[in-house]
Order: sequence, then structure tokens, then C-alpha cells
Amino acid sequence: MYRVVNVEQMRALEQEANAEGMTFAQMMRNAGNGAGAQIERKFANCDRKTITGLVGAGNNGGDALVALSFLQQHGWKTSAYLLSDRSKDDALIVQFSMLGGTLFQYTGDGDFALLDRALDSSHFLLDGILGTGTHLPLRGAALEVLQHLKQKGNLPYTIALDCPSGVDCDSGEMDGVAISADWTICMAAVKQGLLRFPAFSMVGDLSVVDIALPPQLSAWEQGNEYCIEAACVAGKIPRRPLQANKGTFGTSLIFAGSQSFPGAAALAGKAAYLVGAGLVKIVSIPSVQQSIAGSLPEVTWHLLKPLDHGFTWDDELTLRTALQNATSILVGPGWGTDSLTADFFTWLCEELRALPQARVILDADGLNLLSKNPDLWKKIPGGSVLTPHPGEMARMTNLSIDAIQNDRQEVARTYAKKWNTVLILKGALTVIAEPSGRVALIPVATPALAKAGSGDVLAGMLAGLMAQHMDPFDAAFVAAWMHGEAGISAERRLGYSASVLASDILQAIPRVFRELKK
Repeated sequence: MYRVVNVEQMRALEQEANAEGMTFAQMMRNAGNGAGAQIERKFANCDRKTITGLVGAGNNGGDALVALSFLQQHGWKTSAYLLSDRSKDDALIVQFSMLGGTLFQYTGDGDFALLDRALDSSHFLLDGILGTGTHLPLRGAALEVLQHLKQKGNLPYTIALDCPSGVDCDSGEMDGVAISADWTICMAAVKQGLLRFPAFSMVGDLSVVDIALPPQLSAWEQGNEYCIEAACVAGKIPRRPLQANKGTFGTSLIFAGSQSFPGAAALAGKAAYLVGAGLVKIVSIPSVQQSIAGSLPEVTWHLLKPLDHGFTWDDELTLRTALQNATSILVGPGWGTDSLTADFFTWLCEELRALPQARVILDADGLNLLSKNPDLWKKIPGGSVLTPHPGEMARMTNLSIDAIQNDRQEVARTYAKKWNTVLILKGALTVIAEPSGRVALIPVATPALAKAGSGDVLAGMLAGLMAQHMDPFDAAFVAAWMHGEAGISAERRLGYSASVLASDILQAIPRVFRELKK
């Protein structure tokens, strides 16, 4: 996982590293060479390795020159377009020229003919105009060049260094002429503004270059936020030993479904199986079983007695045994909030209080029932996972949705600590927080997930991973990341985000696993 920092923290890290003997020039070499290496590795099999770099006056421009020199050494045809005059004796200019790179300058290119010629003959564009020191609104050469690029359009594949030029790396605000990148390569850590809107829409793919800042720097302790990426997720996926049996992979007990929402149980149950749970048992009413059992032959059932407006139960011993044997317990998808369900939820919370080691996920109507009866909070086992969307979070906290959305990380961090739970605040750029204050951000935003049933799939995935004895925080960010990638995969397969159904997200889960194995 990538560290996430603000601009002040990044400067503190660099200053502290410099005080410990690492020069700023070395940091720049590490940054530029690291970025160049990532580009060369990603496009090693590309036939057309021509790239133009836009080189600003600051450190971001220096990083770009080092990256261009690295690529020139590895067989690329490189051009550098300088937005400010640099001395002929500038070591970075001397190195780039000696290696055979071509230099152009903004000065004297009033109609941008030189820039256009370079871009028209390039297959890649390296954006090194502005970095973490960006102050809005833009002015001067940076503004004029970005305005021209905006008007020109149809740019080559664009790689931004640290952040797309024109983006505020702290607030996520951006100038109207900001460059939209296909890929942003961050130095040392992801800058927090890139994981906020509107900036996130300009970032493209994200990666981080390790510039060898010492891990013991005290400035690292100023923040506790992380951006989740594929390698981190791949490293957390539960192993599947050859000698395993279904008991190896645990049992998910899922309280889900009602006469009005039978599909929620099907989506959650199948998702739990698809991420590897050994056994899934659904607790619901007969009409739910009759509606979905044919599509879920692998599921076992515990049936509650139906009443006109809900259900009742009288076999507490059997249910209690099922609770004790489960390695994860999911409560709430498609449940309803009528009085009989509320009574059952109260009984269930009492039972959970007697199981302090229970691995519990509260979702959907489980959260709605909890918000209606605050006395039940103290009965929820510590370390349980809550999965609210902003509307549910508003009901649980009495905050407005706007207040939640305007400060998602801090709201999630505050209430994870207050409730002693792992909290998944769903939505674009899902936030996961735990009581210690650690926060994970999922760099996914797609309308493909904005569809009924999508949350049931996520809850089932989480239940299936936790059934396999995963740490709740790890299971939360793995499930949320995979869920987002499944949505993107389904959108890609169908060709249009509006056509993606929750069942399409389910079908994409195996594809996400296959990609992680690569």
C-alpha cells in the first residue's frame, strides 16, 4: 500500500532526509530515474518509444529531465520543452544533451509551433510542469502552455510526475486548464489532493516511486493514511493449500433477505463463496429460500418462521450453535426494519455480546436498525465491521450527508474510534478506518457500482474473506478494492457503466482474482 501525505508533510520528509545526509539532488535523481524505470518497464514492448517532456522551472521539471535522460539511455527518442530559461551549464541540461536528447524552449515559441511539432511526432507526453508547489490560479508560462494544450486536444498518452499540472495537491481543487493524465507517478507517497475530487478525475492510473527516504523519519508519523494498490491486495489474499477442506476456509453465517428483497441474500451468499468461503449458511424466511435456492445450490439454510409482517423464531438453541460455529457473521442485507425484525435484531445483538470473539459485519438494514436503537451499540463486539453508505452514515451520526462527504477521511476515522469498529464509508473513493486511526483509501470511482445490490455483493465479499480468518481491516480494504475493480471489469466487458448490474459485478470477481495472480 502507498503512503498518503499532504504537501507540508512531504516537505518535512525531504527536509528531515536532507538533514540526515541525503542531498536534494540525490532525491531528484532517485525520483527521475525511478519514474523513468517505471515507464520503461511498463512500455518495454512498445514499438514507438518517442516522448516529449514538458519541463517546468521547479523540482518537478528537474525530475522530468532526469526521467527523460534515463529513457534516452534506454533507447527512447526524447524531447524536452523548457518552460523557463535554464543555464547551459545546468547539470541536468548538460546530461540530457550529451545523451542525445532534443531541447526546445517556450521562449521564442510564441505560436507554439515547436511544441506542436514535438507533440505530433511523440507517442507519449511527460508532464513535469508543476508539482506539489502549485498555487491556484495559474499564471505565466504554465498557464499559457496548458491553455494551448487544452485547445489542441488529442494529446499523446500522458504521464504526470507527482500530480497533473494545474492540480492542488492538498485540496484536490484544480485550474480549468489542468492536464488530464493517463498515469500519475508520485514521488515517495501519494499526495492527498489526488484522492479528492475534482482532482481524482484527472489522475488516471496511480503508482509511487520509492526515492529512498529513510523509513525512520519522524515526519512519517504525522499521517496514517494509505492508498490501496494491487500488489498490497495480492499479498493479503488467503492461501489455498492443496490439503484443505471446506472447514479450512471457514463458515459465513448470513442474516439476509425478506419478502420484498430476496435478491440481497442471493447476492451476498454468492459473493461470499466467490471470494473463497468454505461454507455459506443463510438465515432467512421460506419465501426467500423458495425464490433463490435454485440459483444457489451450494448454500445451506436456517429458516425462520414467517408472519404477516416479518418472522419469528423459537429454535434459539440451533441459532445459537450456528452463531458459535460461524467464522464470520453478516447481518442486514435486504432485511427490512419492521418491528418483528427489530425484535429479532435485539435478540441477535444480545447473543453477539456473549460472543466477544465473533467476527461481525453490519450492513444495510442492520445499520438502520442500529441507528434506531442506540442502546444496542454496547452489544456489538469490538472490531466488528460496519459498511454504511453516506445516507446510512448520516442516520447513524446525525451529521448531514454534505458534512460527511466534505471530510470523509476524518469522519470515518472519528467514528471508527468512537464505535471501536472497522468502518467502511462507501462511495466514490471508499474510505476504510479502524479505531487506531489508520485509514485506507480505495482509488476507484465508477458509476458502474451505483446500482441496487452492489452493496450486498461487497458485504458478501467481506463476509467470505473474514470467514477465512482475515484481519477485519485487511479484509475490509481487500473486499472494497476487489469490489471496485470488479465494477470496472464489468463496465469494460459490457461497454457502458449504466448497463452494469450487481450480478455482473459477481461475475467479474474471478477475473479480478486472475489479474491479481499475474
